Amino acid sequence: MPTTWILIADRGGARLFAHRGRSTGLQLIEEIPHPEGRLKNGDINADKHGRAFDSKGAGRHAMSTSQEPTAQVSTRFAKQLSERLEHGAHQNEFDRLILAAAPRFLGDLRGSLGDNSSSRLTTTLNKDLSGVDERDLPGHFSDILPL
Repeated sequence: MPTTWILIADRGGARLFAHRGRSTGLQLIEEIPHPEGRLKNGDINADKHGRAFDSKGAGRHAMSTSQEPTAQVSTRFAKQLSERLEHGAHQNEFDRLILAAAPRFLGDLRGSLGDNSSSRLTTTLNKDLSGVDERDLPGHFSDILPL
């Protein structure tokens, strides 16, 4: 029976489950905490942006970053999770992959998947299941998996 990995994630952490066939349920493989993902923009970069002078005149203004600090943290965590999935795919630990995350983080995950894990991606759930108790998770996958 093929093994399906299910990654349930948000920028504050992830849980990786395996499903190995009918009546096996979901087995927790790994919890991946990411407390930095719970921080707010002001907590991530406590320092103010640098200051710059205008090239002409006496104007002075704050320099900004191109991406919010929370978005940068989210992107880095998505890459970390994708590396874990890519390693599992390379080791043939799973045959199919399901991702479940809120829309923005799901986009980060999909965008950072490697070739091996991407080719095994069968389903994405545009739903934040990170706060759902483990025993209640199977109901969210009943249309996808033979539970």
